[in-house]
Amino acid sequence: MLFSVVMLYPLFWLMASSLKPENEIFGNLSLWPSNFQFDNYTKGWFALPVPFTTFYINSTIVTVLSVIGNLISCSFAAYAFARLQFTGRSFFFALMMMTLMIPYHVVLIPQYVMFLNLGWVDTYLPLVVPRFLAADGFFIFLMVQFFRQLPRELDEAAMIDGCSPFKIYWAIILPLSLPAMATAAIFSLIWVWEDFLAPLIYLNDIKSYTVPLALRLFLDQEGQSLYGQMFAMSVLSLVPVLIFFVAFQKLIVRGIATSGMK
Repeated sequence: MLFSVVMLYPLFWLMASSLKPENEIFGNLSLWPSNFQFDNYTKGWFALPVPFTTFYINSTIVTVLSVIGNLISCSFAAYAFARLQFTGRSFFFALMMMTLMIPYHVVLIPQYVMFLNLGWVDTYLPLVVPRFLAADGFFIFLMVQFFRQLPRELDEAAMIDGCSPFKIYWAIILPLSLPAMATAAIFSLIWVWEDFLAPLIYLNDIKSYTVPLALRLFLDQEGQSLYGQMFAMSVLSLVPVLIFFVAFQKLIVRGIATSGMK
């Protein structure tokens, strides 16, 4: 119980600070505000040159497309590695696993140069298109571990009935893999929704900023920073992730338990 309170304290502090006046946020250790400032939420929503609604829409577009791309492309790749026989399968799987050890910063500059030459900078394409190309090896590995646990007799029976590999994937493997798909979806949603570095590099127009970039705009290095309003918007930025997790909690727990992530 004590450990849970310690782990949740930052969240409690964030929620309490979003309701405090500016002079109490860092000057008062109490979690209970002396004067509740509910207008931090309304003022914070319209404090920036662009309403926060725009940033929510931008993040939603990028996140939804990224999650769909990861689920489609990574499940395709995982199905090939787990269920199909082809030349070099073990080699390419090992090569894919090696990409998990490559820091993102190593490929940052080559990727930026490539997207710049394609004319994709200041658009959402660099943030979305790689998700449709199975660029995240973690989700491939996660799904491979799950697919391997499904009985191969299902594939053999379907092939006898005349099903193609794609039909087996679509009609048999995917319906049985909802827990793994839900786990991949929630991890993908969290990582994309909270990603700060990639949007910072590729997005220049404030109207196309995502939520993490918008939160950074509350910190003014020359004037007064609006911490109360920034914390209020930070609390609201957690709502979509929490709703998704609560809605698919059972599938997520089941997917983690049955895909080797112990």
